[in-house]
This record gives sequence, structure tokens and C-alpha cells, in this order.
Amino acid sequence: MRKKIAQCLLRLLGWKILPRPAEQPQGSIICVAPHTSNHDFMLGLLYSWASGFQSGFLMKSEWFFFPLGSLFRALGGIPVNRKERSQTVERIQRLLTERGQMHIAITPEGTRSRGEKWKSGFYHIAVAAGLPIELAVIDYKKKELGIFEVFHPTGDLEQDLSAIRSRYDSSQAKYPEKFTP
Repeated sequence: MRKKIAQCLLRLLGWKILPRPAEQPQGSIICVAPHTSNHDFMLGLLYSWASGFQSGFLMKSEWFFFPLGSLFRALGGIPVNRKERSQTVERIQRLLTERGQMHIAITPEGTRSRGEKWKSGFYHIAVAAGLPIELAVIDYKKKELGIFEVFHPTGDLEQDLSAIRSRYDSSQAKYPEKFTP
């Protein structure tokens, strides 16, 4: 029922779901970009419901106050204390070990504002857990969203991040001037 409602809502809003790649891993880190608007969260949630695809997501811990915290956790939210970045990779790796294979959506820009560079935590988590990175986009210009590629990290951080970033463009963002290149 939820799947049909989400599909209908996306269609009414004029959004098209991109076809998923043929490779569909049991677990992954989902790189979601560009991230320039709070609308991205709702669209991502509708996408996951509409495609029958369940994933967790990282979100700054400041959003996990009562009563929103319970709601976000029920939806798959995993709070992240941005002041303790060094512990996030280890914490998520423990979570993956405890829960087994799962998908976790992460926005590498780390914020809706323009930054200096992408955060690399999503990459480090994928490498540490031996997971592929699924590339997902919310393209406001084309009104398309979804996972469009499965990327297998090579271990060469700079080369891999450059390859991943090249798959995204500021024109896809709701607010292109806020996209972190």
C-alpha cells in the first residue's frame, strides 16, 4: 500500500524514478547528491518507498529530539554527531556488523549549504565494510530521482572520489549555487 501511495505522490509531483542498475547489491553505501534542500529528504524517502527499497540514512544528531527522534529512527535514521566525525566510520561499521547487510544513504556534501569539498566518510565506511557505493541523484532539472550506478571502490581515495563527483552536476540541484563541487 505504501509503495503505491509513494509512486502516486511522485507521479503527481511530476517526478520520474530512474531504472535501477542491473547489479543490486545486498548492502551498500548510497551516495546521494546534490543535497541543497530539505526537500531532498522527503523525495528520497518517497523514492525508497516507491521502489520498495529499504535503507537507513545518516542525519545530524540535532534533528533527533523528541518527538522527531523517534520518527526519524522508525524511518531508518541514524544520528551522527558531526563534532565527533572520527568515530562515525567505526560506529557505522559496528552497526553493519550487528545488523548484517543493509543500505545506508549518506549525503557527501554533509550540509545543504555550499562547502569547500565533499566529506569522505561515506567512502571510508564503504571501504571498511567492503561494500559498493550506489550513486543516487535527485535531479530537480529533469525531475528524475533514483540510483543510477553501482561503484566499487578501488581504495584510491582521490581517484575514486573524483570519479564519483564527476557523475554529478550543480544543474541537478534544487539550488545550484549551494552545490559543493
